[in-house]
Amino acid sequence: MTLKSLLLGATLTTGLMLSGCQSAYYSAWEKLGVEKRDIMVDRVENAKESQEEAQEQFSSALEEFSALMNFDGGELEDVYNDLNDEYQASKSAAEKVSSRINNVESVADALFDEWEDELESYQSASLRRESEAKLRETHTRYDSMLTAMRRAEDKMEPVLQALEDNVLYLKHNLNASAIGALQGELSQMQGDISSLIEDMNSAISESDAFIKSMK
Repeated sequence: MTLKSLLLGATLTTGLMLSGCQSAYYSAWEKLGVEKRDIMVDRVENAKESQEEAQEQFSSALEEFSALMNFDGGELEDVYNDLNDEYQASKSAAEKVSSRINNVESVADALFDEWEDELESYQSASLRRESEAKLRETHTRYDSMLTAMRRAEDKMEPVLQALEDNVLYLKHNLNASAIGALQGELSQMQGDISSLIEDMNSAISESDAFIKSMK
């Protein structure tokens, strides 16, 4: 497929997606030679990439918060602004992760529904059994991957809430004593982000295994 064809297809299908017609969206891609299976692999790769980016961002936010605890002079407002920037970037990274997981789930539902329906079209009983077994195997791998993705996703919310709480507290208490009040938050945040990154690593590993099985 040429780049021009891909661009034309992307323009067409973007419009279809905006209209909310998922079946027309997938049909348009299929006319360009791109099957739901291909779209699914691409979306899993995108979701994995967004999780890797989120890992880096949450680690960066933790570093900024740790640096705040070692504040020894200077403009505290600058420190607040840096921490707020990290919170906002972490929030955006989390939203991107959730959006891409939703995209994976959307195409997976369409793919598995189609696969299930097409089993009825087989004339060969042996080929149907083989395809049905492959469907179950693929669905099992997918369920394991999605569970890992959602588990990591759930871990992001308490971290974001803690970051927001600390940013808000600092915003209204720009003085050295405010930092002392936040000291107790560091250990909890370190544990939560460590757990989040561990679960994201599991989800990334599941994604890699799923992508490999689909190619």
